[in-house]
Amino acid sequence: MKPIAAIVGRPNVGKSTLFNQIGKRKVSIVDDMPGVTRDRIYMDAQWLNHEFTLVDTGGIEINVKGGMMNLVRAQAQIAMDEADAIIFVTDGRAGLQEDDERIAALLRRSQKPVILAVNKTDSTERDAYVYEFYALGLGDPFGISASNALGLGDLLDALVDAFDKMKKEDDKDEDEIAVAVIGRPNVGKSSIVNKILGEERVIVSDVPGTTRDAIDTHFTADGAKFTLIDTAGMRKKGKIDLPVERYSVMRSLRAIDRADVVLMMINAAEGITEQDKKIAGYAHNSGKGTVIIVNKWDIFPDKDEKSTLRFTDDLRRELAFLQYAPVLYASALTGQRINRVTELVKYVADQQSMRVQTSILNELVREAVSVNPPPSHKGRQLKIYFMTQVGIKPPKFVIFVNDETLMHFSYLRFLENKLRETFGFEGAPLKLITRNRKNKEGDENL
Repeated sequence: MKPIAAIVGRPNVGKSTLFNQIGKRKVSIVDDMPGVTRDRIYMDAQWLNHEFTLVDTGGIEINVKGGMMNLVRAQAQIAMDEADAIIFVTDGRAGLQEDDERIAALLRRSQKPVILAVNKTDSTERDAYVYEFYALGLGDPFGISASNALGLGDLLDALVDAFDKMKKEDDKDEDEIAVAVIGRPNVGKSSIVNKILGEERVIVSDVPGTTRDAIDTHFTADGAKFTLIDTAGMRKKGKIDLPVERYSVMRSLRAIDRADVVLMMINAAEGITEQDKKIAGYAHNSGKGTVIIVNKWDIFPDKDEKSTLRFTDDLRRELAFLQYAPVLYASALTGQRINRVTELVKYVADQQSMRVQTSILNELVREAVSVNPPPSHKGRQLKIYFMTQVGIKPPKFVIFVNDETLMHFSYLRFLENKLRETFGFEGAPLKLITRNRKNKEGDENL
């Protein structure tokens, strides 16, 4: 998960110029007219092998009320809320302003790391420009010139130091399983969190979007430690109107990023939607263990003894990339099968962390090749030398071959199916990577 740095400050202090200079791209519009940047603008950036996301914001004017500037202030506040560190930009030429002091007071209350940048200090009297900004009480100010890229190295060093310190503080217990509850709005995420915990820890409402932030709760069950992350429902992009909802979606995606296992919630009464596919696809592409929970099963219409079979068939067809995920039919309202959730999560977490010896893997490959020989193309046949596991969470395997261009995706799928038939890996996405290896004298293909 990439940390986030938000750039904030009064209008026309050079925030967008600094944003573009750090990102080495002209993304934000730079103009001498105050208030040009109104929405938050995101860009991935890098400094000394540290990757992070940079957010540019509109200028904060404390005394202006109503209209567009209220929206700009709201956008800046959201950026500060979601950021892991904040770059506060001031104007050295203009000197310390009353609004600088008021913004500094806001930032102190946020308890986020703040790097104070005094911009437009490209003259020989830089120290004279910087000195008065110590009065803000935000530590040592960094004199910079964003337009001329002066002083940015020290500023970015301080930023990545703040990220490193944050990472050490946030490192979770290695034995703790982080679980993100994800899905569309109003599918019962908060209700199932409360049912699992046995208390009303999260607000529950029929109004979609009640949960605005990702909420962490630590608990123990079935002899294991868990962190449960309830997230805001993720709407379609076109339906996200409020700035606070855009913030909620980003926090939900970040919750998936830091989870070991996700509980993918489906509304039984509404079936599988396109948005369900997108949310589940993000978790799959992120390599997360997945348990599908079909909630509100108690109100599923026209239920009979084959309803679960038919619904599972629909799930496997619509979410074809999640064939490996176990499915639980439950009701957060009545508590039906909720007692099985932590057991399934622990099982999937174990599957995510499974390691298989190289010798055993290669025995499996030998048997697979004898049943279904590798493909060939234009007279050249794929030769597999060996397979080895190189990672967990998700399990990752490298297959060394004579020519990786001969490996067809269907044969990779065949090998993946053989791995699952033999070792399980239920709930865990598998990553199979093909690598070329020259066949040295004496080497034998499997």
